Amino acid sequence: MVSPSPVVCVTWCGSIFAGSAAASYARWVTRTLRNSALGITAALIGWFILVELVSGILQGYYVPLFSDIVIHLGIHDSDVNWFEAAQLLLSSIVVPVLAKIGDMFGHKKVLLIATVLTAGATWWVAFAGTFESFLIAWALQGFYVVWLPLEIALVFERGRRQARGTSATRRAAGLLIVGLQAGAIIGALAAGRIFAATGENLTVTLMIPAIAVTAVFFVILFGVPESEPLPDRRLDAWGFVILTLGLLLVTTALTFLRMPDLPSWLTWVLLPLGIAVLVVFVRFELSQDDPAIDVRVFRRPEMWPIQTTAFLLGISVLGAQAPLSTFVGTDPAVGYGLGLDATERSNVIGAYLVFVILGAIIFSVTSRSLPPRVLLIVGAALLGVGYALFLPFHDTLPQVIVNMAVAGVGSGALLAALPAAAAAAAPRGQTGVASALTNTTKTIGGTFASAVFGVVLAAGVGAVASDTAASLGGYMAVWSICAGGGLLAAVLLFFVPKVAFADTETEELEAAAGESQIV
Repeated sequence: MVSPSPVVCVTWCGSIFAGSAAASYARWVTRTLRNSALGITAALIGWFILVELVSGILQGYYVPLFSDIVIHLGIHDSDVNWFEAAQLLLSSIVVPVLAKIGDMFGHKKVLLIATVLTAGATWWVAFAGTFESFLIAWALQGFYVVWLPLEIALVFERGRRQARGTSATRRAAGLLIVGLQAGAIIGALAAGRIFAATGENLTVTLMIPAIAVTAVFFVILFGVPESEPLPDRRLDAWGFVILTLGLLLVTTALTFLRMPDLPSWLTWVLLPLGIAVLVVFVRFELSQDDPAIDVRVFRRPEMWPIQTTAFLLGISVLGAQAPLSTFVGTDPAVGYGLGLDATERSNVIGAYLVFVILGAIIFSVTSRSLPPRVLLIVGAALLGVGYALFLPFHDTLPQVIVNMAVAGVGSGALLAALPAAAAAAAPRGQTGVASALTNTTKTIGGTFASAVFGVVLAAGVGAVASDTAASLGGYMAVWSICAGGGLLAAVLLFFVPKVAFADTETEELEAAAGESQIV
């Protein structure tokens, strides 16, 4: 009898954990309802865990099916890159806009609109029969990315009324990331099995996430209360137009950089132009009374390190997963790699997600007793150390798993901490857009890393036959960049004031005023 590999054991345990995560945390929420003054907030977290489970399913479900989608659409494997590029482009643009509209008119309203758009696009994905149609539907599905920032804003708003907005948001963020990553594992594990159970009927298989998103609409409609936006706000339409143009130019330039079939001059024209447009945006916003994004807030010592850390986190979380997969799949005969097949590579990624979940849980639990600033610094340091360990230790599977465990725990803590920290650092009426911008900067960081990593690794391909050190050097460069990003973030977070992200006296006064009005 052959004993299972460590990765299979870890992933199998992770899948069991993921499958029971929602039930376990539902029981936790029930206990909180009975024992805490945060009953309404805790109930809200319970609904949002379900929403994030579906968000995770959307992120994990399609990956095992890409080969079958390629055959179904009659396209080449390389065309799959356009799916990710299109969705990243749309999400980076619409997330700050929708979050700001949520701050102005109510976060629940925008959450419902984003869910309707996501559901419609997901149904479209299931029935799309051409590459162009599928690409448009896939891009529009990216509206789900705004769910988490809006959820964070809603939790913060409810907690603020009870003088615990910041601490409640921190705990909620950890639980929501657990739901997100658990959903990703569930989606990845379920997709292939459903495809086989339906007799390899791709359309029916792709209907499952569409059904899940449709159900989430009713969860939000009946289970989530609306926030209380500040009155007399106006929409800075020109600000959003300039921001959208700048983000479109920057993300398009970075996307083109990793597509060798396109002329390289496109990147070097679009990227400086995009940066110039963003500079214009900053100057324009400084002259507005009610700007689309209050850039003055991002000068604060408790905000700019958070947004910079989100960018640096995106480098490893969004940019380094593909290099990790190709590294462990490389035949050791070329001088490096582990020679894992597709199933084993999936197990490695699954193991990494388990450690991300663990990091989010640790953050949620310890945020009650440790200062948020300390948790952020520790998370960033773990991320940096985990990737730094790849430099000397990458020859065996146990070494890779240990490295991923350290980096994964740090990543999970940061994924949970950053949106909550941004919401806490923002003034009232800007919590949604502040937490949303952590996602935008993370996306830009991931897009930048994907482009750079693609160029770095491609530079060593031609040297494999004669000198494997060059190709291995490309992976060393990837790990060094990820490690440097994590450690740099840890240093920058020391500039955050020690008392940042705590429940404020203002929140306590607002809560007391609200209670007196009720009486």
